[in-house]
Amino acid sequence: MSRLRILYSRLRAEEKQLFAAAEAKGIPCSLEDIRTEAWRIEPNETDVFLCRCIGHLQNVSVARMLEAGGARVVNPSAVMELCGDKLATSAALAAADIPQPAFRAAFSEEAALEAAEQLGYPVVFKPVTGSWGRLLALASNRETAEAIVEHKAHLGAAHQVYYVQSYVEKGGFDVRAFVLDGRPLCAIRRTSGHWITNTARGGRAENQPMDAELRSVLERVHGAVGGDFIAVDLFLTRLGWLVNEVNDGAEFRNSSAPTGVDIASAVVEACTDLMKREKRGDKRGLKRSATLCGTSSPGA
Repeated sequence: MSRLRILYSRLRAEEKQLFAAAEAKGIPCSLEDIRTEAWRIEPNETDVFLCRCIGHLQNVSVARMLEAGGARVVNPSAVMELCGDKLATSAALAAADIPQPAFRAAFSEEAALEAAEQLGYPVVFKPVTGSWGRLLALASNRETAEAIVEHKAHLGAAHQVYYVQSYVEKGGFDVRAFVLDGRPLCAIRRTSGHWITNTARGGRAENQPMDAELRSVLERVHGAVGGDFIAVDLFLTRLGWLVNEVNDGAEFRNSSAPTGVDIASAVVEACTDLMKREKRGDKRGLKRSATLCGTSSPGA
């Protein structure tokens, strides 16, 4: 019998909610800690694996091994790789002509400072990989940018790709929207007195109604990135929506209550439908791959 297998490296509220939703619906389901055993590639074309590991590299590695054995993974490893790399995500959005904040990539300290000058201050320095708003740095002038770049130069090879983004005046809030099976599911508005609005960093969440314009942007993002269950972070400006980031393993504990949407149940239902299709050999349905491969656990 097919099972929904929820993989994790640290058991969070989301994984518990997903398991509880599956139990409530009578769906065969298991919670599995990936750290408890050595992994090998084994044939498995019946179960559906919902990868919820904290570490991006762990998530991608496990997904690749499962896919090598024929398993269906939510999200597919190609989508994880793309969403886990901010520069790759921005490139995919640009290729699809989806509005986003202006950005530059640089590969030396001098070029990073030139990128900031080209964009105009203030700018945000972001690690190419990372989540929960960690290691973001706001530079309002050249002196601050120089200090940030000097610090990043000592953080290791992963920080030698400089992702520099124009700072967007967002009025104290941004929006996180969830897309399930290619369809916009719900959205929250995150408000904070700090320029980083993640709820994991203390931002307050309330429901964000989804109009036709927002739904259209989200559908276009899904078309560019793919994925079964993704979270899209956006800014609302006087010129319309800008897509800031796309996350493949988003936390949603702070989103169900304000939106009134049982996100865990919706995800489980989508996975159950996928299990049925896999059982009868129908490979259509939830989108498997990204249009562009690069490489959070992305806290709301």
